[in-house]
Order: sequence, then structure tokens, then C-alpha cells
Amino acid sequence: MNEDQRLLFLSSSSHFPPPQGVKLSYGTSGFRADASILQSTVYRVGILAALRALKTQSVIGLMITASHNEVSDNGVKVADPSGGMLSQDWEPFADTLANARHPQHLVELIAEFVQKENITLDGAKPVEILLARDTRPSGEFLLEAAKQGIGSIIGAVALDMGILTTPQLHWMVRARNGGVKASETDYFKQLSSSFRCLVDLSPSGTHANNVDDKLVVDGANGVGGEKLEILKTMLNGLAIEVRNSGKEGGVLNEGVGADYVQKEKVVPFSFGSQDIGIRCASLDGDADRLVYFVVPSTSSNKIELVDGDKILSLFAIFIKEQLSILNKEIDVKAKNGYQCHLGIVQTAYANGASTDYLKQLGLEVTFTPTGVKYLHEKAAGYDIGIYFEANGHGTILFSEQFLCWLKARTTELSAVAKGSEQHKAALRLLAVSELINQAVGDALSGVLLVEAILKHMGWSIQRWNELYLDLPSRQLKVKVVDRSAVVTANAETVAVTPPGIQEAINAETAKHLRGRCFIRPSGTEDVIRVYAEASSQDAADNLAQSVAKLVDQFLGFGSS
Repeated sequence: MNEDQRLLFLSSSSHFPPPQGVKLSYGTSGFRADASILQSTVYRVGILAALRALKTQSVIGLMITASHNEVSDNGVKVADPSGGMLSQDWEPFADTLANARHPQHLVELIAEFVQKENITLDGAKPVEILLARDTRPSGEFLLEAAKQGIGSIIGAVALDMGILTTPQLHWMVRARNGGVKASETDYFKQLSSSFRCLVDLSPSGTHANNVDDKLVVDGANGVGGEKLEILKTMLNGLAIEVRNSGKEGGVLNEGVGADYVQKEKVVPFSFGSQDIGIRCASLDGDADRLVYFVVPSTSSNKIELVDGDKILSLFAIFIKEQLSILNKEIDVKAKNGYQCHLGIVQTAYANGASTDYLKQLGLEVTFTPTGVKYLHEKAAGYDIGIYFEANGHGTILFSEQFLCWLKARTTELSAVAKGSEQHKAALRLLAVSELINQAVGDALSGVLLVEAILKHMGWSIQRWNELYLDLPSRQLKVKVVDRSAVVTANAETVAVTPPGIQEAINAETAKHLRGRCFIRPSGTEDVIRVYAEASSQDAADNLAQSVAKLVDQFLGFGSS
């Protein structure tokens, strides 16, 4: 590191002293905390993003959002060149950087890291970092801190993309590094044109009942509602009404949004008896989660939830159907053949009924530990990998190899069998690969894919929701002295330590029809999370309570 660069770091970092007594950790959602203490952290993530751009010689993204958290919180995370999350092996450095106590220590850490990673700080190769924020008022001053961080590295250029959804920024980073147009307008054009293509390819004669022609969307009073208002003007054949768009004076994520709807299973603000039987959907604060719901004809404020597991099932049915049509008359030994490896990826939190249903369809289902980074990585190993969490975060990934084959096959079919069922199936799969956001879960692209598939199937939301009946479940938290005492295996479904606890859990689980239970340490607090499932709600509650008592006996404050 030359003297000019060293002095620039010392000078700029002196304006962003870290908050006293606060230690932050970079996780799946980046850094997240009360916005008032984040300025120093965001400045340092600006440095991190610029270093990542220099290391990869690619465009990197920096997003300021706290997703479904309350409006007083904010956060910051980095998008890698693929549009995915920051590489996990850079997370420890992110933590060290954020928690450095003074400018001199910060400069020493950076000097040590760039030497280890062989990063040159001479400004010879300029790099770009795309910045965006959600609608939180605190986003504006935090964005300035990020710009200062990026600007403290000679040759790093910050490009402010304005207010965006998190998935939009991830999409732009992926597109820029893929050498294609990557403005917000390009994003909207790609979504609307691929949606139109899928709708145009719907079999003639399929249409849902008239009540089902309308979609009402809860925008969580966040950026997703704003963007959907723009996107809906570009769509034909879909009537969308956006509520809680943020313009009506509502508060971000307060009594609204996918997280609230999925956890509380009640109608969000501004929904009620006027929406009985209508297809409704809810986005979260930064529009990377999506759930659907129906307001039933009872007088209570409860809803029938159609969660991420059901969205996954819908996508899986459609993809499987198109692949089977495409492969109907293919000789797999011939050059036009391709044995597409389709995989479904879930975590242990997926409802057992959804896993059973997917396996009954003959689909390959695998499990990963909890967290999008694990799901995404596993799904990327398939030709087509579909992953979703029950909370509504998920997407579909297509391998480059499969897409190359699919494009060639589509061209071949358009020459010899244009308009055939096989040709249409190939076109549908290509359209799905364009519509879905392959960088990250995206509620806007997800909602359009759900709508296109429901139209294709001729299904109402009620028909979709009847694919299988969710098993009743219960989640509990148990405070413990040391959460690290629990070590799990088999995608967090088995507790390896402390010795004897898994056998005790198995004995409790065996007492209940269709019982399933697992424990795992929280990633953020000294608690052990308990998940239980059984054939009735009472049984699920009892199983969760009995296993929570076991955790307390083995690890709780009474055991120490």
C-alpha cells in the first residue's frame, strides 16, 4: 500500500468512528442493526465492496436494506459478481473490518488482507460498485457513508442506482458482469416480456374462474409496492391492485408484509372481508420474499396461507411437466438428447407434507442447513435447481450447460416442428429462465411466474392450495447458557451433541403420529430453536413442549 492510499484511509475513516460497546457480525442478511449505529459499518462495507471488486476484477453490488425488520433498523450487504451473496470466506474479514476500533488498526487490517489476497491498491485498474437502498429514511445518509468508503480506495467508482428492491440490485450486478444491459428499465422489460411469452404459450381453453382473475398485492409499505406499481403498467392479461405501497402513509413492515403474514397467519392492514376468495399476495420490505394467501369466508382475521413450500411445489410441477413433454420422443443417445438433472432443495423447516408430496411426484429432494447461502449453493449443482424456504424466499437456477442445450434444441425444433408441444415446452422453459431472478429470490419475478403457471394450469388459488395439507407445526425457543453446546448433522436434523439428547428427542417423537422434531442453535442469540410437527396441532404443541423441556434439562440454566 502506497503512502497516498494509507493517508486517504486514515483521513476518511476518522470521520466514521465505530459505536462504543457494539460488536456486529456479517451473516446471511449482511450487517443489520438500529440505523443510528450503522454509519461506521456501512463506510467500512464500502471499503470491503471495493476490495472485492479489485480482487474479482468485476462489478460488485452494495445494498442498504433491513428487509422485513422495523423501519428504525437498517443494514448493508454485498452482492458478488454472480449476483449472489458475498463469498463466505470473506465474511470473517468483513467482521474484523467492521469491528476495528480506530483508523490505525483499520489501515493495518486492510494492508495485511490485501497482501494475503494479492490485491493491488494502485488505481491502475478502475472498478465499479453499484449502490442502492430501499425506502427507509435512514438509507440516504448511510448511502453517503458507503460512497465515502468506496471513495477511500483509489480507482474504485461508486455508481448510485437509486432506490431499488434488493433483488433488482443483485440482478443488475449479475447482468453487468454477464455483459448485458442492466438498467432498471431493462429489468422491467425482461420480466414483462418473458411473462407475456409464458402467458401466450398457455394452452388454449384453460382459464380460472372469473373471481380469480384479479390479484391483490400487499406491498409491505416498502420498495416492492412502488416497483410493482411501475411493472404492472407493462403487463397485459393480469390485473394487479397494489395496497400498502408506502404512498398511503403506512409504516414499513408494521402489520404488513410477507414476514408478518407468514408468521402471524392473519390479514395484513387494509385487507379484510372485501377480499374473501380473492387471490392475494404479500411481499416483504425489500421484495425478496413472497407468500400468497386467501381471506376465508369466516368473520375472523385469520387467513389461509400459501407459503414458500407451496410456491416451490407449483414451480416443480410446471418444470417437471415441461421437461417430460420436451423429452417425450427424444433418443437420449442421440445428439438432441439431454438428461436434465432436476433437483429440489429444502431445509428441515420445510413442512413434512410438502416434502412427502414432492417425493411422491418422483422428484429428487435434498436438504441443506438453514440459510439461503446453503440452499443456493446446493441448487446450483443441478441442471435445474429449485429452492424455497417456507418464508417465501427462493428461486430457480438453470445451469449454463443446460441452457446452451435448451437454446440449441429450441432452434432445432422451430425449424422442424414449429408450434409442436415439444417446441412450446422448450420455449416455456427458456421463458422461465428469463423471468425468474437467478441471482437471488425475487418477489416481483416470483409473483409473475406464479401467475403465469396458474393461468397455464387453469387453477384457482384454492385448487393450488389443495395440492397437499400442511402438517400442524410449532416452533419454540429455549434460552441456554451456551448455544454452541449443540452440534448438528444431516442438514440440522440430528443433534450430535450433547450426548444422549438425540435419543431422548427420538423417544418423544415416536409418541406422536407423523411426529418429526429437531433442534438447532440460533445463529444470533443464546437460544436453541425447537421445531416440531405432528398429525394434529395439539400433538405438535405437546411434542415441541416436551423437547423444549429436554433442551432445558440438558443445556438450560437449571443444568449449569
